[in-house]
Amino acid sequence: MALEFTDANFEELVMKSDKPVIVDFWAVWCGPCRMIGPLIEEIGKEYDGRVVVGKVDVDNNPGIASKFGIRNIPTVLYLKGGQILDKVVGAVPKQVLVKKLEAIL
Repeated sequence: MALEFTDANFEELVMKSDKPVIVDFWAVWCGPCRMIGPLIEEIGKEYDGRVVVGKVDVDNNPGIASKFGIRNIPTVLYLKGGQILDKVVGAVPKQVLVKKLEAIL
């Protein structure tokens, strides 16, 4: 299950995580975001305990989106140790998301 990352909890849940983290930047009005949302949820369940998976609603948490220079959504960031290791912009198939995740595990 994907967590809800906010401006308030992002530092603790993402930047200080001892596990790899997937962050999905999205918005309610974004069609492509709704396409990959279920894929992010599936990955969260499949990698439970190994990876932290969460979503950032860019409309409600502009601070995080601004900090990472998110200009297009959906954008999925892959972080480890607080560092961005990879990213995907736009709606992509699940295997693309998983392949990038496997590369950082």
